[in-house]
Amino acid sequence: MGRRLRVFVVEDSAIIRGRILDNLSALGYFEVVGYAESADEAVERIRNLQPDVIITDISMPKLNGIEAVNRLRESGSTSKVVFLTVHADPDFVQAAFKTGALAYVSKLRIRADLLVAIRGTLEGRVFVSPTVASSDGTS
Repeated sequence: MGRRLRVFVVEDSAIIRGRILDNLSALGYFEVVGYAESADEAVERIRNLQPDVIITDISMPKLNGIEAVNRLRESGSTSKVVFLTVHADPDFVQAAFKTGALAYVSKLRIRADLLVAIRGTLEGRVFVSPTVASSDGTS
């Protein structure tokens, strides 16, 4: 196998962040190059590290994940983006994909969907957790 994929995680919940890191470290081909508890903290670090993949929450204090990814894109970042969130509202999904992200994963489905989403993103395929895809926005 070639080099390990470099991943940066942006998540304000220590519990969820731990779950993400546990899932990634259980597989041998990811190298977590950093994590941040807020999107504003993450932007500069991501610019410097240029990870292959960014896994980010949407709702965070101060700067949200969508705004952070937009800032990174404006500065030339080509990192693949996987949004990991509790939001099933179609407006959030649409805003996430407008950033150039290809994956939208429900936090309730980290174990089932995160790896599939990352792989799909790296291959240029769109991934949306089934629980989000089936949502009609009325919940």
